[in-house]
Formats: sequence, structure tokens, C-alpha cells
Amino acid sequence: MEQSYIYGLIGGLIIGLGAALYLLGNGRIMGASGIIGGLVDGSDWGDWLGRTLFLVGLIGAPWLALTLTGTQGTTNITSNPVVIVAAGVLVGFGARLANGCTSGHGVCGISRFSLRGIGATAFYLFAGGVTVLLFKHILGVI
Repeated sequence: MEQSYIYGLIGGLIIGLGAALYLLGNGRIMGASGIIGGLVDGSDWGDWLGRTLFLVGLIGAPWLALTLTGTQGTTNITSNPVVIVAAGVLVGFGARLANGCTSGHGVCGISRFSLRGIGATAFYLFAGGVTVLLFKHILGVI
């Protein structure tokens, strides 16, 4: 088995475990866009410390993993900063539009058999496939 698949498997297990612990510990879904959105728009300042710690862990964990393993964090898709920023903006817009992101709908929603989570996940996987088809294979941007 290729090493990158093992990394994906381990990462998926860690995300699932983190989501389960977050739900058990806080009684809430570990939706990254909702947690970050509550900090940005100030809608839930009652738990600003927990949200901030989650954000620090979200950014710090990959950095720590890369540091400990001595690997480089690179992407094979594109190095064009305009495309990367545009993709980030579109993902953020889509997460707000769908009232959740991959961690909320995909990891937590599907594991709880939420029809809304299953539907949102199916839609954003379809939209991601269409986006890759359009921007990589038709337009050649990425």
C-alpha cells in the first residue's frame, strides 16, 4: 500500500476521533466553519476561549505533524496563489451557504445519519468533481 494512503487513513481516524471527543466533551458538532464563523462574526462569544483553542489546534496540529515527521507540506494541484486564494474564498462561501463544512456535514452529519448532512456532502462532492473537471481538464487553470 502506498504511504500516502496510510497517511490519509491515519488522518481520517484522527479527525473521526476528534469529532467524537468534541461531541462527547462539548455536546456540540465539530463543524470547523461554524466554530470559526462564531469567532469572526461574534455570534457566540460566550465560548470564545474554546473556539480559539480549537482554531489554534486546527492550525497547529498539521504544523506539528510536519515538524515531527520532517516532511514538506506541499500540494500537487497548483502553486498559483491567485487560484489558491480564490479556492479558499469559494470554499468559505460554500460552507456558509450550506450552513456547514466537510467536518460538520461530512464527518459528523453522516456518522449521525443526518439526511441534511448526507445531502450536503453528496452535493459538495459533486460540485468538487465538476470544479476539477472544469478548471483542470477544460480550462487548464490548475
